[in-house]
Amino acid sequence: MKMQEIKELSEKDRDEKLSDLREEYFNLKFQLAMGKIENPGRLKYMRRDIARIMTLKDDKPKAEVAEAKEEQDSKKTADKK
Repeated sequence: MKMQEIKELSEKDRDEKLSDLREEYFNLKFQLAMGKIENPGRLKYMRRDIARIMTLKDDKPKAEVAEAKEEQDSKKTADKK
């Protein structure tokens, strides 16, 4: 899944996708331990997809904090004039 596709999903859809990916990743790890996995390379791509979604989840609050700080700075600047 590409980052652009993830960005287009709603917050609720991202949460559901993350939950599904984590569950599927757990199942694949279990199959790997049992020696019954068909495509072990899939684990790598699943980890990356999980990381992409988590990155977007982490970036959103930081962006909101940055915007709030910019507003405060602009108010301080306006008050000084």
